Amino acid sequence: MDRFGSVLLLSLVVFPKFEGALAAWLSAYATFYGGSDASGTMVGGACGYGNLYTDGYGINTAALSTVLFNGGKACGGCYEIVCDATKVPQWCLKGTSITITATNFCPPNNALPNDNGGWCNPPRQHFDMSQPAFKKIAIYRAGIVPVLYRRVGCQRSGGIRFTINGRDYFELVLISNVGGVGEISNVWIQGSKTKNWEAMSRNWGSNWQSLSYLNGQSLSFKVQTSDGQTRTALNVIASTWKFGQSFSSNVQF
Repeated sequence: MDRFGSVLLLSLVVFPKFEGALAAWLSAYATFYGGSDASGTMVGGACGYGNLYTDGYGINTAALSTVLFNGGKACGGCYEIVCDATKVPQWCLKGTSITITATNFCPPNNALPNDNGGWCNPPRQHFDMSQPAFKKIAIYRAGIVPVLYRRVGCQRSGGIRFTINGRDYFELVLISNVGGVGEISNVWIQGSKTKNWEAMSRNWGSNWQSLSYLNGQSLSFKVQTSDGQTRTALNVIASTWKFGQSFSSNVQF
C-alpha cells in the first residue's frame, strides 16, 4: 500500500467513525485567522455572507485555498476535519473533529513558497480556519498542522434564507443557510407576474443575479445543490419587498 493509502487507513483506525460522510478522508493542511472570538472572520468574505450568525454559520468556518474554493462553487459546503496525529502527535488534540462551513477564500501568496508561507497557493488543499475552530482540533502554538478532511452534510436550523440586493433590472440575491451538501449549483427565480422560471447566474460567491425587472412582484426560487437535489420556495419574498431586505423560507434540504 502506498503512503497516502496508509495515512487514510490509519486515520480510520485512529479516529472514531462519523456518520453522514459524503466522501473518503483526504489530506490537507490547516492554519487559522482572526481573533480568539472569531472576530475578523464573522462579516464579509468571498462567499458574500453578511453576519455569519444570522446567515446560519456561526464560528465554525474556514477560508479555502484556490483548489478547494473552486471559484466560489464551494461556498456553503461542509467539511469534517481532524488533525493528523500520525504526522504531528505533539500538536493534535487526538480523537476530536470539527465540522466547518466554507465561507471565505484564502488567496494565494505567490511571493512565498508553497511550503513556507504560501499555504493557499495552488495546488495545495488548505483550510484557513477561524481560530476557535482550529483550537478544537489542534494546539494554538502549532500555527499550521496537517489534517484529514472529508465532505459531510450540513445541518442547518430553519429554512433557506434569501437577501435581495441590487437595483431595478438587477436583482442580486444572496442565498444562505443551505442544508444538505450546502453547495449551490443552480438557481431559478420566478416573479408572480412573469410566471416563467428564469435561470439565474452566479455573480460571485453565493450571490446569484437576475437581469429582469421584478419590482412589485412576489418572488419564488428553485435552488439546486451540487448533488442534484432541488427545493422550491414559493412566494418567499412578498411583493412589497425592498432592496436590502432578507427573507427566510420554510424550505430546507
